[in-house]
Amino acid sequence: MRMGMGMRTPGERLAPGKTAKNKKATLLRLFRYVMQHYRFSFVVVFACIIVSSVATLMSTLFTQTLIDDYIVPLTQVAAPDYSPLARALVRLAVVLVVGVACSYAYNRIMIQVSQGTMLRLRNDMFRHMQTLPIKYFDTHSHGQVMSNYTNDVDTLRQVISSSLPSAFSSIITLVITFSSMVVLSIPLTIVSVVMAAVMAVATSRLSKMSRKHFVAQQSNLAAVNGFIEEMMTGQKVVKVFCYEDRAIRQFEQINEALRKSAFQANKIANIVMPVNGNLGNLGYVLIAVVGATLALTTDVGLSLGTLVAFLTLNKNFSQPIAHISQQINSIITASAGAERVFELLDEKPETDGGHVTLINAVQEEDGSVRPATPSDYRSDTWAWQEGDRLTRVRGGVSFDMVDFGYVPEKQVLYDIVLDAMPGQKIAFVGGTGAGKTTITNLINRFYDIQDGKIKYDGININDISKGDLRRSLGMVLQETQLFTGTVLDNIRYGRLDATDQECIEAAKLVGADDFIRRLSNGYHTIISGSASNLSQGERQLLSIARTAVANPPVLILDEATSSIDTRTERMVQRGMDSLMKGRTTFVIAHRLSTVRNSDCIIVLEKGHIIERGTHDQLIALQGKYYQLYTGNGI
Repeated sequence: MRMGMGMRTPGERLAPGKTAKNKKATLLRLFRYVMQHYRFSFVVVFACIIVSSVATLMSTLFTQTLIDDYIVPLTQVAAPDYSPLARALVRLAVVLVVGVACSYAYNRIMIQVSQGTMLRLRNDMFRHMQTLPIKYFDTHSHGQVMSNYTNDVDTLRQVISSSLPSAFSSIITLVITFSSMVVLSIPLTIVSVVMAAVMAVATSRLSKMSRKHFVAQQSNLAAVNGFIEEMMTGQKVVKVFCYEDRAIRQFEQINEALRKSAFQANKIANIVMPVNGNLGNLGYVLIAVVGATLALTTDVGLSLGTLVAFLTLNKNFSQPIAHISQQINSIITASAGAERVFELLDEKPETDGGHVTLINAVQEEDGSVRPATPSDYRSDTWAWQEGDRLTRVRGGVSFDMVDFGYVPEKQVLYDIVLDAMPGQKIAFVGGTGAGKTTITNLINRFYDIQDGKIKYDGININDISKGDLRRSLGMVLQETQLFTGTVLDNIRYGRLDATDQECIEAAKLVGADDFIRRLSNGYHTIISGSASNLSQGERQLLSIARTAVANPPVLILDEATSSIDTRTERMVQRGMDSLMKGRTTFVIAHRLSTVRNSDCIIVLEKGHIIERGTHDQLIALQGKYYQLYTGNGI
């Protein structure tokens, strides 16, 4: 699948295909992702875990030597010599120090690995998110997406920094401990294995029961975050319509669902450790009874030191299973969070089969165009480049029998036919839901049509690279979106290589220069993303200036002056008229006075074009436009 930048998605780098819907596959996928970047670190960690485990085993086996070779013989002589015991204890101390150092080292490395993985994972998620189609954001709440970056990713930190090394340590401890137990006593080893199997079955059954509740917990947590984000964004509406009490009740219901799922998940998971602990104690007692019986009633050579050492080994043998039970909460929660993260990474990116690109060009005296060179001043001439062929961008846009629906079962546009000649101003009017904004979304290829063709300067827009197509379209939306930074930064967002002077000229063009200079630091005033220090009209002016500095061949104005008062609108309209000169412009407006001078007005109703013509022609027709304009018959 080809992407706009010619790169594979993070999901493809992790593991192609759909996210696994079970814990083992998800955790395995997470492990492969970590190993891609930290293979050497894991080799070091693995070596440190082996040394640490061997050191623990040696200290355990030393118990047998201590009792049988030192304590018992020393109690049987009148003048005991403690120097051999002292030397043995020194050697044991050295072994233990090495084990502690290795344990510290691998835990320190795993912290670095976990934080580095979180960094890369969030980067991959954000990079992949930028490739997703608009449809994804229309069908997923902001809070739900934010929960992927925060709660879901954070649950992975514990499993990487703690659970993964614990699993390695547990496996190594089981192997070397089992080997030592077999050497010491096969009968006692059989008892230990039977009890360990019982503990493993109990852990597996309980974790399976709690998994679905942990998945529900993560989902409910995302719902809580989404509701809070929605209420914060719409706080003014909440207060205007006195919705506070209802919002509180709704939140309490959502929060209660989170409490129930979390309670059910932890109710089961939290009994795993006590169950395993008691099973381990039961195994300890059984081995003590069986070992004592063997030592007293049989001639198997089971010494006191051997029995004590074996009892300690039994604890070490059951301890890894207890460790797994301790980590069961974080492991299951992490697998649920990882599934949600991988679901985002596995979302199909926006496809782009376009091969025609947009370049800045220079028009020669004979009318031909050539690519602009670095030595050329940035011109107002643009060209479509297809191989060696250049076609000057003129801004002609045509729809040929276009059908479209956001979902297959509900069609929104029917047989749309229109021709926007270069430099024309085309206006779309009609009631809410008529399809006005949808048409402009199709020009941008935010969505792909089901049938028909859309051509731009005679080129099928499917053949134009999406990035270049959108770069040729300046768009002013009804809802303004500014970003944290200076006023200049927000204007320059339209064209990142624009100079300060070009940004200022764009602001002057649309009538924003006056209010900007009255701000505390003028063009260098810092505004937040919400731009609470600006009025709605001022925010809209900055949005228009941002489009002006981009200097695009085609403009799309979606209710561009809807938030501006009548006096400001007249001033902005003069700037907009200058901006629209020589450019094909698509205008969506409910305020019909702003579209009177359009070259063609398209009247839409329920996805159909029912009227088209100039203002005077449509008024003379006395149809739907006449009703909308005069208010008669509505």
